[in-house]
Amino acid sequence: MTQTAARATAWRDWSLAAPTVAYQAELDAPGDPASAAILLATGGLSGEYVVYERHGVWHVALGSALTVTVDAERTTARSADRAWTRPSSARPTDDIADALAELGRAHPGCRVYGWATFELAHVLHGDPSAAGTQPLLHIVLPTADITLTPGRARVLASDPALGERIAARLRHRLPAPGTPLPDTATLLQAGGADYRNDVAATIADIEAGRIDKAVVSRTVPLPSVDLPTSYLACRRANTPARSFLLDVGGWQAAGFSPETVVEVEADGRVTTQPLAGTRALGHDATANERLRAELLTDAKEVHEHAISVRLACAELATVCRPGTVAIEEFMVIRERGSVQHLASRVAGRLAARESSWSAFAALFPAVTATGAPTAAALHVLHNREREPRGLYGGAVFLADTDGLLDAALVLRTVFRRDGRTWLRAGAGVMRQSTPDREYEETCEKLRSVAPHLRPA
Repeated sequence: MTQTAARATAWRDWSLAAPTVAYQAELDAPGDPASAAILLATGGLSGEYVVYERHGVWHVALGSALTVTVDAERTTARSADRAWTRPSSARPTDDIADALAELGRAHPGCRVYGWATFELAHVLHGDPSAAGTQPLLHIVLPTADITLTPGRARVLASDPALGERIAARLRHRLPAPGTPLPDTATLLQAGGADYRNDVAATIADIEAGRIDKAVVSRTVPLPSVDLPTSYLACRRANTPARSFLLDVGGWQAAGFSPETVVEVEADGRVTTQPLAGTRALGHDATANERLRAELLTDAKEVHEHAISVRLACAELATVCRPGTVAIEEFMVIRERGSVQHLASRVAGRLAARESSWSAFAALFPAVTATGAPTAAALHVLHNREREPRGLYGGAVFLADTDGLLDAALVLRTVFRRDGRTWLRAGAGVMRQSTPDREYEETCEKLRSVAPHLRPA
């Protein structure tokens, strides 16, 4: 048997192990969908979960019936009682596309959830040695999938008993949230001097012609926080493009994504939403308007944004039909919690032989979290930042076997892993940058999340 045939057989066996839907119901869900989602995530109904908000609808995935995990060397597929391991492809997203194609043949209409770490970018851009040994991409087919809209819940579950427990849990009420984490303003100052030095070194890289732009980030350690209650408090204080709460595949996170990496519809329409260029957003309307006008006319911010849009167009053109890539919005203002951004939207139509996952590979990592040119910026960040990014700058996504893929860029997120809790934020460094201004920009972004966190 050839290697290709062996891989296809393994995906077929894996997909056939997926459980069938044994419980389906439309239920009342009192309260707002975000609260209902947290009720389900914290109800002890499953060991792992993902909450994903998209277009005002909250999706909740409970449990792990099937998984696929990719690292730089191998791809491992698991069902309840079996595992299949094989060498990873040069483009691991092709493995995911193959797996979902087989899953769709065995169980049409399935929806999966997952994450990709920033280090996946090193594999996609030809430097797997920089990717490390940790998992880079993880997808899960849940045992229960719940869609929440105001007052309603659509429940699909592979176990009728689990379905009944979900129905009972939806009748509960969440307790009142606790008080915020104290003294977050002081916490946000961590690593300021090192960060300014990193920005100065990156400006030197730009002046030397190594890169045009790099998004340099810094980490802020935190005491332990309660992620579910923090998610609710932060969501009520923010206006994200997407939000998510997850405990799956070894990562825990609560995020309020300002933009998407890629959105692909089942009909082949594909879009990306680069945000680059930032000013603070507060409670003083006059100050906000002054900063908005400043943002729209600042040469550094406009140049940074234009680079991001240009690269997004070039990346989409590699997977879209000729002549279909267009800029649908250019340099509008989007308010995202404690900041306002320059925002654009680029769209196209997938070429006949391309999939939603090839679109993801073309657009990942997001230029607004990396820099340009992509490969050179990745090299600079790998050598300059003090630790791997992990989920920061990566993606959390929802996808289905009909071609839909919705991937949120992981920014404005609180992370927990291996006993640590932290925030992380970055700023786009250009030739015109100054270390003090880029440091202040990271503080502005961190204020979208930090003041609303609840202690564990």
